[in-house]
Amino acid sequence: MNTLNSEAFVLFGQHILWSDMVGNLFGLAALALGWRRSIWTWPVQFLAGLILFGAFFGHLTGSAGKQAVVMLVALYGWWQWQRGKRQGEDGHIAVRFATWRERGVMAAAAAVGTVAVALLFKAYPTLSWDPWPDAYIFVGTVVAMYAQARGMVEFWFAWLLVDVVGVPLNFANGYAFSGFVYVIYGALVLWGLRDWWLRSRQTARPTLEGAPA
Repeated sequence: MNTLNSEAFVLFGQHILWSDMVGNLFGLAALALGWRRSIWTWPVQFLAGLILFGAFFGHLTGSAGKQAVVMLVALYGWWQWQRGKRQGEDGHIAVRFATWRERGVMAAAAAVGTVAVALLFKAYPTLSWDPWPDAYIFVGTVVAMYAQARGMVEFWFAWLLVDVVGVPLNFANGYAFSGFVYVIYGALVLWGLRDWWLRSRQTARPTLEGAPA
């Protein structure tokens, strides 16, 4: 990992690390694959998490821990999409809006989880330089990936909320390429949100009796 953690180049006065750049490019590819509802989004997310774990380990332990959780959720997503890959007529995962109960549970989990993780980071300052925003991104990422694994359109809304904090935090912590990629994430999220939104309406549309399948 020594080579990956070395400097690749300098952009606008920001030092770009190989690990930061490569890991986030894989993350960007994973998001694009998620938009296309390709099951390969999960191994690519796992690989992105593995590379970023190496980037953060020993420097930002809290962020490294987040990547470890990301890898675990990626394995869950792979398993979940393997089980449900035939739910859609086109052979891909069927997407839908979450129920109000599911939204409430995810919102409550995000709120409680953020507070709990932030308090953990504050109790052990070496885990994070910015406990509250780091905890917010940590938990928000897990909630977003869980919603993605379940084929919920809310996955995209969760990513937008993560981006709002992720962009300035990455620049502040010296991970400029992560910050730039998060900006691109925002554009991809908007396109993906539109696509999944329209597909969820098609999935929910009732089939008329006697209509051709």
